[in-house]
Amino acid sequence: MSTAAAAPGQASADGIAARARGLTKAYGSGETAVLALDSVDVDIARGRFTAVMGPSGSGKSTLMHCLAGLDTVSAGQVWIGDTEITGLKDRELTRLRRDRIGFMFQSFNLIPTLDALENITLPMDIAGRKPDEKWLDEVIDTLGLRDRLKHRPSQLSGGQQQRVACARALASRPELIFADEPTGNLDSRSGLEVLGFLRDAVDSLGQTVVMVTHDPGAAAHSDLVLYLADGRIVDEMEHPTAEAVLERMRLFAGGSRRTPGLEVVRGRFDGDDVAVEGA
Repeated sequence: MSTAAAAPGQASADGIAARARGLTKAYGSGETAVLALDSVDVDIARGRFTAVMGPSGSGKSTLMHCLAGLDTVSAGQVWIGDTEITGLKDRELTRLRRDRIGFMFQSFNLIPTLDALENITLPMDIAGRKPDEKWLDEVIDTLGLRDRLKHRPSQLSGGQQQRVACARALASRPELIFADEPTGNLDSRSGLEVLGFLRDAVDSLGQTVVMVTHDPGAAAHSDLVLYLADGRIVDEMEHPTAEAVLERMRLFAGGSRRTPGLEVVRGRFDGDDVAVEGA
């Protein structure tokens, strides 16, 4: 199943930030092999916020890691823009990730001995590049970090640390940002702030965001939700709301939805996967 971001082969490269064809990832070999991704075709539209959802073991984090060049593939092809990354050597892939992709993870991964500004510019400092000061100022102000730039991580709240991580992902003006459960270690208020900033990054700064999440409330901030099960994209939802996402997942779990291709989902979403805080 291909995503509705653009029909495969019909969208210009300018409109696609990342894409995969026949993406397959297996761990192990022989009888013990585990198929994490099963011939996935997907297009990630430029300038949009895409959420990827699915139960534990569905392949959602593996999909993100393969699209971002953090993990190798067993078969198939992956492109960032017009560049096929599945054929790149390690050094070329490292340079591409550094220069063209931003990352946010559940753990903030900040350097404790550096202040917020130094953490934000660290990837560019390592690469020997000077930041675009105008863009950097815009990112800092959008994320509300102006009065926290000289604070070290231990002097920041969890939400502020994740905002610093978000600024670091944005600072080099990457082609796309991958966020893996970016609100997983945050309280509800801080999580909503970070999701709002990611939304602003798309709407105000023209970024492209791909976020892996299990939370329907987080997915509701996106433009498009992709649902994974058993290593396949089995459904999608444009303009999601938390209620609509939760209802779709409940339908999957209950087995009442009979759309072709969704049989693999039935019974796989458990209570933890569909829980919404306050619901």
